[in-house]
Amino acid sequence: MTTLSTPPTPSATGAETPTLADRVTGCLLGAAVGDALGGPVEGYSPDQIVERHGGRVTGIVGPWNEDWRTARPIAPYHKGDGHVTDDTLMTHALVRVYGTVRDHLDAYAVAEHLVPDLMSVPRWIPELEAEALPLQRIFLAEKWIVARLHYGHVDPREAGTGNIVNCGAAMYMAPVGLVNAAHPAAAYAEALDVAGAHQSSYGREAAGVFAAAVAAACLPGATPASVVEACLALAKDGTRAAIEAVCEVAACHGDAESALRGLREAVAPFDTVGPNYRAPSLGARRPSRLHSIEELPVALGMLLIGGGDVRRTVLGSVNYGRDCDSIATMGGAIAGALGGEAAVPAEWVERVAEASRLDLHAPAQVLTEVAYEVFARDTERRRAHESAFARLTEQR
Repeated sequence: MTTLSTPPTPSATGAETPTLADRVTGCLLGAAVGDALGGPVEGYSPDQIVERHGGRVTGIVGPWNEDWRTARPIAPYHKGDGHVTDDTLMTHALVRVYGTVRDHLDAYAVAEHLVPDLMSVPRWIPELEAEALPLQRIFLAEKWIVARLHYGHVDPREAGTGNIVNCGAAMYMAPVGLVNAAHPAAAYAEALDVAGAHQSSYGREAAGVFAAAVAAACLPGATPASVVEACLALAKDGTRAAIEAVCEVAACHGDAESALRGLREAVAPFDTVGPNYRAPSLGARRPSRLHSIEELPVALGMLLIGGGDVRRTVLGSVNYGRDCDSIATMGGAIAGALGGEAAVPAEWVERVAEASRLDLHAPAQVLTEVAYEVFARDTERRRAHESAFARLTEQR
């Protein structure tokens, strides 16, 4: 792969390195604003976005259709005006699981904590403009978790098998990367375990790699290039090949506008959905070692093109179209972890929090506390292992 070179992020310059708490906050805020900005143009092409908005999207916009309550194919969801979508709802749900367990998670934590949260606790759902169960907002690929684990009593470690393979598990794995901050390999392994309850094949793989990207972004001195390199060191099969192909193209561009066509062409051979996002191909979303979800490689490409800047990364992701709320969620999360809270446009945070009626800072506070507690437990466990191993080998 061509050596990647991008401008250093604030954490790698003379500016003060963001703390763990700052990176956690920046990551979750970046993910939420990316989600909210991408929601109203999700499913459309870059050309359609320009035609609808008279140019590229540069901030928060309203619904694609004024009659959003009845317009197809997205009714009755109020996508736009700063409303977050299921990407953020699921991310915050996973944070709540961490807040309950206060340790590393696995597929059983999904069955024992995430599923009950989704199906039994009403919460404010911005797109529905009402209190409802999160289960009533998430799509079939996420409802699969409830069907398989609660009603089907499937082994949580195997429940993801048979589900459509998409970005459903990857889109909310940022908390796994944050709990394993600065340890990409650990984040990758934990996310694979958690995502086993939801996905298989390259959907599960993307969940692991995205978590690793977030963890890598938390390393002091991290850059977009070092994040991509950490991903490539762990990614397997089509996921690795897709990231490499997309990032080779991204390295040749200094702005997202010139890269839109090239990024799509680079990821197309690995994407099973096909050119028409709203009319997937017959082979769409089926397991394969050769393919990849589209969202993560493109998010990493936009991260490189944007030089790790949250605004540039998110807007590039949004204007790419297709599943751009998830692309912008991932890109915003990684860029936010690189730069910390100050890197996320405050006006976006304020408007999204107000429109979505969500406290966007509270989940970050919870997850920061959990990350410290988990690290302390990991340290104790590692020292106990070192002591035991030393006793085993002291007679050598």
